[in-house]
Amino acid sequence: MQKKIILLPGDGIGPEVMDAAKKVLDAIASQFNHTFTFLSHDIGGVAVDNHGTPLPEETVIACKQADAVLLGAVGGPKWDQLPSHLRPEKGLLGIRKALDLFANLRPVKGFEKLLHASPLKEEVINGSDLLIVRELTGGLYFGTPSERRDNGNAVVDTLTYTKSEIERIVDKAFQSAQLRSKHLTSVDKANVLESSKLWREIVEAKKVDYPDVTVEHVLVDAAAMKLITNPSQFDVIVTENMFGDILSDEASVLTGSLGMLPSASLAADGVGLYEPAHGSAPDIAGLGIANPLAMVLSAALMLRHSLQLEDEAKLIEKAVVAIIDQGYHTADLQVLDGQKVNTTEMTNLIVDYIKAQKG
Repeated sequence: MQKKIILLPGDGIGPEVMDAAKKVLDAIASQFNHTFTFLSHDIGGVAVDNHGTPLPEETVIACKQADAVLLGAVGGPKWDQLPSHLRPEKGLLGIRKALDLFANLRPVKGFEKLLHASPLKEEVINGSDLLIVRELTGGLYFGTPSERRDNGNAVVDTLTYTKSEIERIVDKAFQSAQLRSKHLTSVDKANVLESSKLWREIVEAKKVDYPDVTVEHVLVDAAAMKLITNPSQFDVIVTENMFGDILSDEASVLTGSLGMLPSASLAADGVGLYEPAHGSAPDIAGLGIANPLAMVLSAALMLRHSLQLEDEAKLIEKAVVAIIDQGYHTADLQVLDGQKVNTTEMTNLIVDYIKAQKG
């Protein structure tokens, strides 16, 4: 198999973890006789520095012509004072919009060796294995008008959705639930927001098409509470853009480290984008201690969803579990009685496991 993969390393630790993912994918390609072609392009702060924009047109064109896109991280204090249209985060929002990446899938799973690192009690987090499906291209982040008024004394942001935008993300969530434990929790604020009332109506209409999936509706404030008090009750959560942004970040701390959480952003028909849930971590950039596992696991999601290489994806995930179970960890993980390793050492352990398991 020959596939073209665009790498968007971005800012902070992005280039370091991206290098790790590329090494792991090279090992997968070698073991399974694939050919992966990698091309790197700028996004975020580095794109502002090099091109005067957080999302150069050449980056967008390259991504649209690829089979899949891997993204590291964007942002950092260097660019915090720039006007809003030049902020690195605009590059991330822009590429999602350009590729019509309407569905963000963020799996959150507790690793047995890391349960102690969670801020929750081990008996609360143990057994948690959930997937948050977040709508990504509509809602408050993209609605217009969004502006300051009355000489800065008033502001307006607009939350807007079309029926078709809601229907496609709800369908994706139902389909995801069918592949898991067949339980879907739809999160909204239907007691207040008109957009949430339509959202709930659509979920109710769609559930007829998925009779094998159990559906429940939960208000977003109650969902936030339940994620902390009983996360194992959830299987698949589907929600709109801003609620999904907040809840997925809340859920991310359940595992004890952002460095373990991958994500996938998918289009209805086209290239997918895969990135770790962590930020650019500028405070540790260049120190060689960043945890590459979220980026590596994002590469596994890429193999599964964009390249349809399930065995290859499972091997990467198996390697990560095995290495963690052996006690190896980067500085953020704090595995009890384990051995701390740096970014390169962790990457090499994953690569060596892959090579040993196949061939």
